[in-house]
Amino acid sequence: MTDFSTMGFNTRSIHAGIAPDANSRAVKPPLIMSNNYAMPPEFEIVENGLYIYAREQSPNQRWLEERLLALEGGEACVVTASGVAAVSGALFSLVKTGEHIISSDIAYISTRNVLLNFLPSHFGIQTSLVDTSDPENVRRALTPQTRLIHVETPGNPTTRVSDIAAIARIAREAGAILTVDSTWSGLTTQRPLDLGADLVIHSLTKYIHGHGDALGGAVIGNHEYVEKIRRFMVIDMGACISPFNAWQIMRGTTTLALRMERHNENALAIAQFLEKHRAVKWVRYPGLASHSEHAIAAKQMRGFGGMLNFDVKGDPANRLEVLRRLRLFTHATCLGHEESLIMVYHDYHGQEFFRVSIGLEDAADLMRDLDNAMSFIEEE
Repeated sequence: MTDFSTMGFNTRSIHAGIAPDANSRAVKPPLIMSNNYAMPPEFEIVENGLYIYAREQSPNQRWLEERLLALEGGEACVVTASGVAAVSGALFSLVKTGEHIISSDIAYISTRNVLLNFLPSHFGIQTSLVDTSDPENVRRALTPQTRLIHVETPGNPTTRVSDIAAIARIAREAGAILTVDSTWSGLTTQRPLDLGADLVIHSLTKYIHGHGDALGGAVIGNHEYVEKIRRFMVIDMGACISPFNAWQIMRGTTTLALRMERHNENALAIAQFLEKHRAVKWVRYPGLASHSEHAIAAKQMRGFGGMLNFDVKGDPANRLEVLRRLRLFTHATCLGHEESLIMVYHDYHGQEFFRVSIGLEDAADLMRDLDNAMSFIEEE
């Protein structure tokens, strides 16, 4: 097996996890849709590396896991049916009744729902949601029962950034597992495992696939923890990725580094444009010096991603009018696709704003579209 550890990211994103197909000699990995696999007569169901049943493991799943492991680092990788399944798999697999979880209060809505509405009431697992952009908030929330600290950075939907290395030190002192949802990083802009995280989680649906037509999730890191998640969430709970989605996402990874360079460049240019626009009230983007956690982002990120927030001046109804006038930005949820997406979101304090996923279009065209859409707003 080729050792990719000394090779560059682009090389790994093209070559890791594949080889010419043994039967057809096809250069590209084939899509294998079978849900079960022939076994020799003497076969016994033990851990022997053979494919048995697609819910447990399939070739396309395995190849994708090998590639993601080569790209992110760590000891093991498991892919799941969605990003939510990856996060939930970590929470449910690694924490028991009577234990305690600390999580970022700015986090994806399904993560918050699991933490607030299911774990405490259904499973007796206590949760504390805190502003993890200040590591001392994490330290203050620790209890003797704290088993896991979950950080989402940058956080959805407000681009909040948390200091992974500082929180990793707190987790180690407390004997807690640190999981980091790094979806908004696109895998290329930050390295949570290198900063001390035990596990890094991705929604593969977003930047890693990048084309908006496949669902998937991944957990990468400590071998023992990953295999617990595989056993519980994938094999026993059935949150397995389909072979077709795994095949689609594998194809998307080959252009990941190039796409993320463009996302980073476009988002920074548009954030700077918005910051100077007469109709814009404020902008949040980790790459701007005005961002409250810019210093942390600059320390732990290489590029600031494709996500930003902004709001317009005047009547709140102006947001809807901007959406009506946009031509290149699609009014849709999700993020990390080739096309630019925009939604009106709100934080958990009731503030409304635009959450924008900057795509791969020419930045000048996106700026012109935004400028035209906001042209009716009078300068205050």
